[in-house]
Amino acid sequence: MSADEALPEGLPGGLLGELVALRRELHADPEVGLELPRTQARVVDALDGLGLEITLGVRSTSVVAVLRGAEPGPTVLLRGDMDGLPIAEATGLSFASTNGAMHACGHDLHTAALVGAARILSAQKEDLTGDVVFMFQPGEEGHGGARAMLADGVLDASGTKPVAAYALHVIADLPHGVFHGRPGPVMAAYSTMQVDVIGRGGHGGRPHEALDPIPVAAQVITAAQTYVARRFSAFDPVVLTFGEFHAGTAPNVIAEKATLRAGIRTFSAEHTARVASELPALAEQIAAASGCRAQVTFTPVMAPTINDHQAAAVFEQQATAIGSYVQLENPRTGSEDFSEVLSEVPGAFGYLGAAFPGSPSPAGNHSPRAVFDDSRLEDAARLLAGCARHHLCTAS
Repeated sequence: MSADEALPEGLPGGLLGELVALRRELHADPEVGLELPRTQARVVDALDGLGLEITLGVRSTSVVAVLRGAEPGPTVLLRGDMDGLPIAEATGLSFASTNGAMHACGHDLHTAALVGAARILSAQKEDLTGDVVFMFQPGEEGHGGARAMLADGVLDASGTKPVAAYALHVIADLPHGVFHGRPGPVMAAYSTMQVDVIGRGGHGGRPHEALDPIPVAAQVITAAQTYVARRFSAFDPVVLTFGEFHAGTAPNVIAEKATLRAGIRTFSAEHTARVASELPALAEQIAAASGCRAQVTFTPVMAPTINDHQAAAVFEQQATAIGSYVQLENPRTGSEDFSEVLSEVPGAFGYLGAAFPGSPSPAGNHSPRAVFDDSRLEDAARLLAGCARHHLCTAS
């Protein structure tokens, strides 16, 4: 079954039809990073007529829209990310991207769902005591988009700091229409480390006259893997992946330098700080023991995404009212920069399964063949709107 065969022939009517149409328009024209001018324009057009206070970003092409309730009260923030990935799409969809980028992580659905939440809540604003901030964010895929929006003042957009913040992520290979969440850590922190082992180059036939950095770099890899396995609890793990190893130019030449690059996932602020201090020291000391030198750059990219227990209960309550909810036994090992918001505001981040029913082996997020079922967009919009109503509507 092809992706298009799994889709309805015509768009449904009402709110769902509008959201599906917007999502597919966004999907056909993805943009990457912090500068998404076409996406920004489409979001502003989609919000037209809702009576929202709209502010465009300074540090990025973000959109912040504020809905004022009928009476003063607290503020709730809802987030949807907008950026795609530098992946050539291979889905065969009739609305597939052809510009070399792809919404392979479902951010087109997130954007459309947040527009849907804005439409639902705008129609109910007479019931709301307080305000809603709709945070349309570029640059989630490692470009610091949340940080840029925080610097632009998104938490002050309504005049009062939000009491809660919520976001939802679709997953291409989780069961269709099922919400997932958990209290506490829900996604990992992500950091990168580069190790340049500096030796002394020479002739491959006379290694004793040189300082070969390659075996030293290999020792760093082995020692680092042992370090994370033996120095950290299995119940608060560290996931270390050396994804790059570059050295040398010929088989008979001893290189001057070997370069390693690793990605590190952690699930608590304590372990993130320990790894940032101890892993570079380990690499430096191993290199020194062999007469080489190690230059180490450790870069924190995203903090762990940690759900507030009360907000996670609100997410579960709203998800259960809409459909099916499953509590995750463990956090997912991906990373998410909504963590920047949750470091400032209590809130919750959860998932919605978007695999097509009956698909035997759906491709996962970030795959060029990832296909997301957009028939659940109205449910996603209702989930976000319901979380806001919980805090702002006494009749909820």
